[in-house]
Amino acid sequence: MRLDDQRRSDNVEDRRGQRGGGGGGGMGGGIISLIGSRFGIGGLIVVGLLFFLAPAPVKQMLLGLIGGGGGAVTSEPGKAGAPADQTGDFMSAVLGSTEDFWKQEFARGAMAHYGFQSREYAPTRLVLFDGQTGTRCGTGTAAIGPFYCPADLQVYIDTSFFKTMRDKLGASGDFAEAYVIAHEVGHHVQTITGISETIQRMKARGNERESNALQVRMELQADCFAGAWGKYFSEQRTAAGQPRLEAGDFEEAMTAANAIGDDTLQRQSRGYVQPDSFQHGTSEQRKRWFQLGFTTGDPAACDTLSTNNL
Repeated sequence: MRLDDQRRSDNVEDRRGQRGGGGGGGMGGGIISLIGSRFGIGGLIVVGLLFFLAPAPVKQMLLGLIGGGGGAVTSEPGKAGAPADQTGDFMSAVLGSTEDFWKQEFARGAMAHYGFQSREYAPTRLVLFDGQTGTRCGTGTAAIGPFYCPADLQVYIDTSFFKTMRDKLGASGDFAEAYVIAHEVGHHVQTITGISETIQRMKARGNERESNALQVRMELQADCFAGAWGKYFSEQRTAAGQPRLEAGDFEEAMTAANAIGDDTLQRQSRGYVQPDSFQHGTSEQRKRWFQLGFTTGDPAACDTLSTNNL
């Protein structure tokens, strides 16, 4: 990825280096309303990766249960604006690119396909942390991995997760990391356009199997949204006229999508798979929908609720 002259987003809050303070006692203090939006691997690593893949209602409950063994952790506001270190600068640049893409798509009315008429994109904020941090969804921890909190409309990422991607999943490369960020931004888009609310209402009317199937559609759509941003990014040029997407970048994202399929993770952690329990899609599905978004560049093509062919 060539990000040297890409606009950096100021919608970043850097809490790295903080240590959260305590909250009240008892597990109940960390469990909030189940508001819906939302990578060999052994022990805690498997648990952490499965938390990363958990649907938002489950993840929000787990955030409260895991954080600190008691009440929710509280955190002081972090430094606002684009960080100066290499990792923070990279993430700010990727976030800026997703903002440029979604601003363009909202302005041209692309989300009208989903019944959303506003032409203005309200961006999310990306919160960087290490260890643990307080959120309106409970306590975020490093073990949970990247997540989107619909209660405060923010994306949370412990930057050490990217090392886990490289070391434990074999999903390395800057575009693989950008895919993770763009996927979480996709959940924000689902929330502010009402897609998430629609899916949650549908889930409430079904049984567990039907709910899981709907969650798969939600996650695959976020993958497709990430792919649509990838198409936009691939068409951009630096000030020197070079394409922003470099050789091998697309393959990095596809490797990451393959590594986080439900079937792949279940096979690695359990030795077998349970398709009825899938909540994110198989490796092939995740690759397919990311590639569809990347090929079309059109969020309207990501309508996973209106297809019988996932």
